[in-house]
This record gives sequence, C-alpha cells and structure tokens, in this order.
Amino acid sequence: MSLPVISLIALLFAIVISCVTTLNIGTLSLGLSLLVSYIGGVKISEVIKGYPTNIFLMLAGSTYLFALAQVNGTLEKIVKYTIKGVRGNTALLPFIFFFLAFILSSMGPGPTVIAALMAPMAMLLAEEVGISPLMMSIVAGNGGQAGSMSPIAIGGIITTGITAKMGLTNIGWKLWLNMLITYFIISLIAYILFGGLRLFKKGDGGQRETLARIQVEPFDHNQLITLLGIIIFVVGALAFKMDVGLGAFLIGSILSFFKVADEGKAIKQMPWGAILFVCGVTVLINLMGQIGGMDLFASLIARFSTPFTITLVAGFIAGLISAYASTTGVILPAFIPMAPMLLEKVGAPPSELLALISAIAVCGFMTDMSPLSTTGALYYANAGPKTDKQKLFRDMLIWGLSMSVVGAIVSWIYFSVFHLA
Repeated sequence: MSLPVISLIALLFAIVISCVTTLNIGTLSLGLSLLVSYIGGVKISEVIKGYPTNIFLMLAGSTYLFALAQVNGTLEKIVKYTIKGVRGNTALLPFIFFFLAFILSSMGPGPTVIAALMAPMAMLLAEEVGISPLMMSIVAGNGGQAGSMSPIAIGGIITTGITAKMGLTNIGWKLWLNMLITYFIISLIAYILFGGLRLFKKGDGGQRETLARIQVEPFDHNQLITLLGIIIFVVGALAFKMDVGLGAFLIGSILSFFKVADEGKAIKQMPWGAILFVCGVTVLINLMGQIGGMDLFASLIARFSTPFTITLVAGFIAGLISAYASTTGVILPAFIPMAPMLLEKVGAPPSELLALISAIAVCGFMTDMSPLSTTGALYYANAGPKTDKQKLFRDMLIWGLSMSVVGAIVSWIYFSVFHLA
C-alpha cells in the first residue's frame, strides 16, 4: 500500500471516528501523524513544522477576549438592548436576530458562542409572540453562521491563514460577503416557507407588551470598558491590520488586569476543544500534503466533477461530512488546502479558486442547523415549553441534512453559474 493511500486512510479514519464518537479529532490526528511519519520515514521535526502557530494564536486570542465579554455580561446586554428596540414589529424579529447574530459572530466569538447567547431569548420570544420555532431557529442560527467567515472570526481566521500560504491574500472581505449573501438567501427562503409573511398580516396580539417587558439594566462600568476594548480590537484589526491574535491577547490582558471580568472563568469558557481540533487536523493535512495524500484525495473528488460542477460536488461533499463532523475542525482545514489541486485536476482556471473556497465554506456551515450539530442543538434545547419538541427535532433534522444538497445547489448557482464570487 502506497504512502499517499495510507495517509488518506488516516484522515478518513479520523473523520469517521469524529462522526461516531466524542473523541477529539485533533488529538487523534496528531497521533495518526506520528504513525504516518514513522511509516513514511518523515522526520518528526518536519511534522511539527506543520503545526499552525499563527492560527493557534489568532483562535486563542480572539476567543479569550470574547470569553471575557461573555463572562461579565457585555454580550448579553447587547442582545437585550437590540431586541427591546424592535418595539413590537414581530414580523421583523427573526431578521433582527439574524443581523444581530451576524454582527456579533463577525466580531470574533464564533457561531457556537453566539448561539449559546441568543438561543434562549430567541426561542422564548418566538413562542410568546407566535413565530414558528423552526423558522426562528434557522434564521437566527444562520445569522451566526453568516458571520463566521469574518476576517477576525474563527472560520475566517482558519481560512485566510490557509489561503495566505497559497499566495491568496486579502480575500477575507469577499468570503465574508459571500457568506452573508448566501445565508441571507437561505434564511429568506426559510422565512417564507415557515410563515414569515403571515406575521405581517397578524394583529399586535400583545407582542408589543411582550417585548416591552424585557428588562435590561444599563451597562455597568466594567461592561462599558469591555465595549471600548472590543471596539478598539475590531477597528485595530480591520482598519490598521493589527495582528488579530496578539492584539486580542493585549486588549484582553489589560481588561483582566483592571478586573473588568473574571479571567479564570473566561479561560475555562474558551473553546479549547475546537482549537485543538483545528490545529491537530492541520498537522495531519500538512503531512498529507508533503507525501501526496492530499493530491490523491483531490483526484478522487475530481473524478465526479467537471470545471462547471466542481463547486457543486465539493460543496455537497463538504456539507454532507459537516452534518456529522466539525466544520471548523474538519472541513476548513481539510478541504480548503485541497482547493487548488481540485481546480487543477478538473482543468478549471485558477480564477475559480475564490468561488470554490466560498462554496466549501458556505456548504460546510450550512448543515449546522441540524439538532445533531452544536448550533442546532442549542436552539432545539431552548425551545419553549409549548413547543412540540419531537416535531421540532424532526423538522430541524430534515432541514439540516437537506442543506447538504440545497446549500450545494445555491452555491453552485451563485458562484459558478452567475460568477458572483
């Protein structure tokens, strides 16, 4: 058995194990990297060079800063003030949640953190004002996913870190915009399908009173300082090209020094499992790239593709795997590095690289509203007491799994048919 085949089997084994067990695929990938290196005679020093130090610093730094903001209640108050400002316009409430989740997720915490923050209020309000819980969970959840490819968000950090090694720079804004547009389209479809238009025809029915009852205390001194720190971070990273990871650590350390938030609790809330996920898989992917495993993987996918359908096929496979495995931990580190090879294998021009990467990212996150995924599970778990939980679970599962097909088709039409990437 050739070394590329062995390395590909190692990757597929890790993906399958992550789908059927709770084992962290990052730790498994690091262990498999050692085995593959022994078999292939690759020096351990070469394997360790594949550890993505820059991605680790960016992920750890940004999640550290926003964990501080979550611990001291800053993010929660931003949400409550925004919802209170709807002033009874119930029909607009799902998209208020969409854009609020998009903005907050774009600032860096990631869609899972935003889902944990917003799901309790979104699902409770949906029940109280008569909005379909399925529609609310999809639209609000998609908002968080749409922001996940911001240049300073976890998904964006991973992707731009990988594409920078390809010589593809300054694409973060385009990826972010592509995510927003495609997820807004999908959310609009869900809004129409599940009763959104009927909300415009309904009377007030006490909704204004329900929204008015939301109690929000003013930002306290520590929360105002935290808000200022977040603003400095966002402006510094986006406008002045401040290093995302080190800048977040600097601002977060200053906030912790002045006791603005409990640093110990914040560090415990950081998604260490996800960070290990990403870094471990990246080491295995880099090793596969050295010994021909990624080239073999790309060849297998290319057999079912043409230059015109490569976004469709790659998007579908990414979405299908993501329904059972982590998007940030598996799909982005495994599929993004393979994109140039896929284009070469099917004979597509290099100009299609951004379209292919966008399709992989969009489809990878699209299935995350399944109740089997973390984001979907958070919305499902927070459904109100009057909601038929069994029906909601079934409907969310059908929606989530169907997105591997629907997301691939929408991405193909948007990126390949109309060339809007």
